[in-house]
Amino acid sequence: MYKKIKWSYLYLLFVFILLYLPIFFLVVYSFNAGDVMQGWDGFSLKHYNELFADTRILEIIVNTFLIALLSSLLATVIGTAGALYIYNQTNALTKNIFLSLNNILLVSPDVIIGASFLILFTVVGFSLGFVSVLLAHIAFSIPIVVLMVLPRLQEMNQSLVIAAKDLGAGNWQMLSRVILPVISPGILAGFFMALTYSLDDFAVTFFVTGNGFSTLSVEIYSRARQGVSLEINALSAMMFLVSLALVFIYYVISTRFAKSKKRGTRLVLPASEGL
Repeated sequence: MYKKIKWSYLYLLFVFILLYLPIFFLVVYSFNAGDVMQGWDGFSLKHYNELFADTRILEIIVNTFLIALLSSLLATVIGTAGALYIYNQTNALTKNIFLSLNNILLVSPDVIIGASFLILFTVVGFSLGFVSVLLAHIAFSIPIVVLMVLPRLQEMNQSLVIAAKDLGAGNWQMLSRVILPVISPGILAGFFMALTYSLDDFAVTFFVTGNGFSTLSVEIYSRARQGVSLEINALSAMMFLVSLALVFIYYVISTRFAKSKKRGTRLVLPASEGL
């Protein structure tokens, strides 16, 4: 007998086709010998050659990844510290206030955040450019890191911290040898989420970027207003490959964390049974 096909599977397949078909169409036409996406004129790498010959776009790519890496690293450090601070709050009202403030930043529209930063930088006389974009990206990435790290802290076994205190461990030793290894999957997830958001952001960056500085999202928008070139297709195809590489790296690292955690559990269980 044939198994009945679940409608949920068909719906999931339809969603994936709807999401990935435009990307596939974009990647395929990046190899088109023509200059438009309305017809196939043969296979060619000329748009990739044009991309690598465009010094401005290469400089913008470097700026984009530099902003993304720096902002995600700093946001991960600050967000992890913030999650630890919220977790250690004994006053329920204070903890709820900090959680609410963090959640407000998560659900606030990017346009509001970008306009707020623009007004702030204008009022204090701060020049728009690399630093303004970096500060804005750090600001909207911190709540994402807090959201990823805080559940790991709440799932942490408190007996580990109590045992470390009983053995005479100091605050730094407990943090570096007990707490951080336990919450490291959440820290890693927060870093990659912050990196993805920074690479993808347009609205906030559009408000706080200066005349002499730009990122990929702003540059692609500016060029698209003049007519989409297949050089943008080539750039988008390469960015899609970078995204796949980031997903693969995160999968490999998270899998290693999971295996090491299982290995540690197997070593602890026999020791506890002998007590």
